Amino acid sequence: PPLLLVVPAALVSAAALVPIGYLLVRSSAGGMSGIVDVLLRQRTLQLLLRSLGLTVSVTVAATVLGVSLAWLTVRARVPARGLWQVLCVLPLAIPTYVAGFSYIAQFPQLAGFRGAWLVLTLYTYPYVYLPVSAALRNLDASPAEVARSLGQGPWQTFFRVTLKQLRPAVATGALLVALYALSDFGAVSLMRFTALTRAIYTSYQASFDRTPAAVLGTLLVAVTLVVVAAEGRSRGRARFDPAGRGASRRSADVDLGRATWPAFAGLVVVAVAALGVPAYSLTRWLTAGESTGATTAQTWTAALSSLGVSLAGSAATVLAALPVALLAARYRTRLVHWLERAAYVGHALPGVVIALSLVFLGSQYLRPLYQRVPLLVLAYVVLFLPLAVASIFATASQASPAIEDAARSLGSSPLGVLRRVTIPLVAPGVGAGAALVFLTCMKELPATLLLRPTGMNTLATRVWTETAAGSFAGAAPAAALLVLVAAFPTYLLTRQRGELPL
Repeated sequence: PPLLLVVPAALVSAAALVPIGYLLVRSSAGGMSGIVDVLLRQRTLQLLLRSLGLTVSVTVAATVLGVSLAWLTVRARVPARGLWQVLCVLPLAIPTYVAGFSYIAQFPQLAGFRGAWLVLTLYTYPYVYLPVSAALRNLDASPAEVARSLGQGPWQTFFRVTLKQLRPAVATGALLVALYALSDFGAVSLMRFTALTRAIYTSYQASFDRTPAAVLGTLLVAVTLVVVAAEGRSRGRARFDPAGRGASRRSADVDLGRATWPAFAGLVVVAVAALGVPAYSLTRWLTAGESTGATTAQTWTAALSSLGVSLAGSAATVLAALPVALLAARYRTRLVHWLERAAYVGHALPGVVIALSLVFLGSQYLRPLYQRVPLLVLAYVVLFLPLAVASIFATASQASPAIEDAARSLGSSPLGVLRRVTIPLVAPGVGAGAALVFLTCMKELPATLLLRPTGMNTLATRVWTETAAGSFAGAAPAAALLVLVAAFPTYLLTRQRGELPL
């Protein structure tokens, strides 16, 4: 591989591993006795059980809901099916802390586990819905037809045949839901449910000793890695390819008969819960804010700050992703494999853990950058690098390397080939990755809370600050702007490219 790509890719991968290094260094600062003391506290066990209980509950509920909605909107004959396919994806455009604000403002009695479970389920089920609906569209009808011909009923056929064919898609979606539920900070905090992420943030804010927060962060990372490993082990080496070599044939749509309108009612209930409640709540509190003379100047200032840091984060992330993605697409060596894997580490870590690591790095070694925009941008790069890498990699893999070889044979330097040939070839992937990272930066909360410059507010932090203070009218304008910014691009990305805005 050319050094022109290897050197920057190595630097990017090293930056992505900084959070792991921080956790190991900081956790060991108090010695093994300090680590054991934090881990053996009764509160630590309670936090772990609460987080695991919430994660399992949300994953099961979101998986059932996502699979059910995917089957109804892809395989069943329901009225306005095309509209429901769009509406089932749109909850991705609503940050979970905005959803939490909407629900807690309307239903204060939901505070606690019930509220956190409801919000996370409603706004993570699309991670299951998207891959399962895509799999259903391409599912071979032959196995199900054979099962029916052997006397299996529709429900038996679904659970014994169809669901097994969907297993990879269901497992992928369930893993994304589990990782999201484990790492979520905004929704659980606004719902006043103390999970590990909220405890880490509180520990950081309440004490000058960062070791307990680091130990809890390490525990959270360990749980995350166990979840990822368990998902990979459960999938194993099983293959779910069609048995035949010919083209698969799509199943005919299912006529639900008398169940059509109950199914339609279920779709309406989900849409009202996921989209209607936030819309009503935001409208109500926007009106309340105007009626009390609440100013919107701070909201527009926060919006400009959000746009600025998100654009900077998007540009920096795409630039960092380019060498990693191009190496992975062109050179499949062991070195490139490990560089690519390292670049993906940050996305598996909770934002609050990455923020803590960069707070330590900035305060100890990069003091000129501490509480400055560049350190916040670095957090965005570490968090969302895989989104850009995956998008650019997909485009680069489809572009023929023969064009680059021809340019080199005509005397172009490696830098010239990169600038004149390679980058134009992968431009669509760069654009999609930039849009995806921009949207995710706009919605990111814990890293922004911990790393933003003093006095700077973004839309996300303003929603958090106002809601935490009980000012729902003050939070509504920022929340509404966030949803408006995210809705249309999310729809385009999910419909046209099938991307998941994680």
